[in-house]
Amino acid sequence: MNRIHKTIALAFIALVPAIVLLAQQPERNLVPVTSKMLENPSPNDWLMYNRTYDSQRYSPLKQITKANVGQLKLAWSKKQTAGTQETIPLVHDGVMYLQAPGAVIQALDATNGDVIWQYDRPLPANQKTGAKAKTIAMWEDMIFWTAPDAVVALDARTGALRWEAKTDTRGQSQGAVMAGDKVISGGTCPNHSSCYISAHDAKTGKLLWKFMTAAETGTPGGDTWGDTPDEKRMAATWGIGGTYDPTTNSVIWGVANPTPNSRAERHGGEYQNLPSHGPMDLFSDSTISIDAATGKLNWYYQHISGDDWDSDWTNDRTLVSTTLNPTAATAKWFNKKIVAGERRDIVLATGEPGGVFALDRKTGEFLWANPWPYDVPNFWLKNIDDKGITYLNEDLIFTGPNQDKILCFFNTKSYWSQGYSPVTNSLYVPFVDVCNSVHTKDKGVRSAHDGINREGSKPEELSGISKINASTGKIDHIFKGPNPINGAMLLTAGDLLFFGDLGMKFRALDAVDGKVLWEESLPGPVANSTITYSVNGRQYVAVLTGDGMLTASVVRYAKGMTAPPRGANGIYVYALPESK
Repeated sequence: MNRIHKTIALAFIALVPAIVLLAQQPERNLVPVTSKMLENPSPNDWLMYNRTYDSQRYSPLKQITKANVGQLKLAWSKKQTAGTQETIPLVHDGVMYLQAPGAVIQALDATNGDVIWQYDRPLPANQKTGAKAKTIAMWEDMIFWTAPDAVVALDARTGALRWEAKTDTRGQSQGAVMAGDKVISGGTCPNHSSCYISAHDAKTGKLLWKFMTAAETGTPGGDTWGDTPDEKRMAATWGIGGTYDPTTNSVIWGVANPTPNSRAERHGGEYQNLPSHGPMDLFSDSTISIDAATGKLNWYYQHISGDDWDSDWTNDRTLVSTTLNPTAATAKWFNKKIVAGERRDIVLATGEPGGVFALDRKTGEFLWANPWPYDVPNFWLKNIDDKGITYLNEDLIFTGPNQDKILCFFNTKSYWSQGYSPVTNSLYVPFVDVCNSVHTKDKGVRSAHDGINREGSKPEELSGISKINASTGKIDHIFKGPNPINGAMLLTAGDLLFFGDLGMKFRALDAVDGKVLWEESLPGPVANSTITYSVNGRQYVAVLTGDGMLTASVVRYAKGMTAPPRGANGIYVYALPESK
């Protein structure tokens, strides 16, 4: 090809929307990711957002240990363009796949960051910079992504578009999760018709089912909205996705608060005759189990019934098999029918307003719960009865317009993933010690709320990590510090816990006692992302920095902290020095 023809060809390629092939490696022999591989992934890979279907974020890799973690050095880094940064990468056979800021999907060489291919979604500028899917998924030879306007499947070898399925006005903030051969996703729900979790056929993109998260009249849960018209019922799944249980072929998901935010706004201005317990406004603030084959409801558990404060219960659910032994000394509320030492398959859930719950994975039966991160008088939950029904703190429920209430907590844990270690049988969850100041306005005017530092809290202990025993519910705060932790938890067989914070620190702790074993300064804040993987026998730990949608608001609570720079988007990957 002569120079003129080559120039014309390159110009034509640049104009073709969506596909940019930057450094093709045709010799790379992609091994398709089968459903069986997803059920039992290689320790070298990171095939889904929390590594495994059970969302434990535990890696069997142990080249990096408590003894040598202090030797970690930067192996490679890569600056990124402007835009929202909340995603978690995947790694398969030495290739890293991620949503880069600006509505871009990239495949990178996981040993050095070189770009293999890039898919650039053709969208208006405001949609591109705001693209914020928190997860991508992989199956067979495809990468799945919830672009701002569609669920998209890309060829994992080249980045070429394989199929797309438009998703009306749902808002694609959650991301994609695999359930066998189905792509599961949720969204922000700006109107009732878009309040759904969907399943698409991974091969074709065909819509298989929708589950409406704000129950409609005549369907299970529909009567819990009273006389509220269907078109005014809303409950989103905007945060990080749920998980899939292949043993029961069920999708286990969290649902956010109902909107409008206050009870009165949702129920015709009524304040006086609404109960303090549920069920109410289903399936808001609930954990739900859905049959993956049909999209039908298996069971639900409602954490907050008739939310009055915009207190989400969306975000990840962690699946664990454990013996149970909650007591009055370890769990404020627990099911008295539990036989001490019995083994159950359970779901562990933590909420944005605080609180940690253990539920039976097969039935949704309540097992135990605790106020979390702290048991304070203005905690939103008052009691859980013998049937597992939650009762709200009535002192915090509004009885009229133009009232003020402060309840705890607020965005204490959001779209940054929790983690679990089978070695300690403990859930590890970051928290921010902030409460919610809420004000109701005149009838027809939306209530207002904002986070405030909890009265009596210490600035130097604004944030921390809780180690919560899955068997008993006992909570130990193993780490505390002044900078908000919005980074995902990562546990390894090296008995380590990795995480990053908004103070631009990346750390490794002893997973048993929380002792800081390694610390590195980053150029920007961390809002999710931490993973580990291995290529050619070398273990890497990767973290992304940049601007999450909640970063600026959460930083406000850290008194005296210097705000991190905006736009510091990048990838930073660490490893032990190579032996010579």
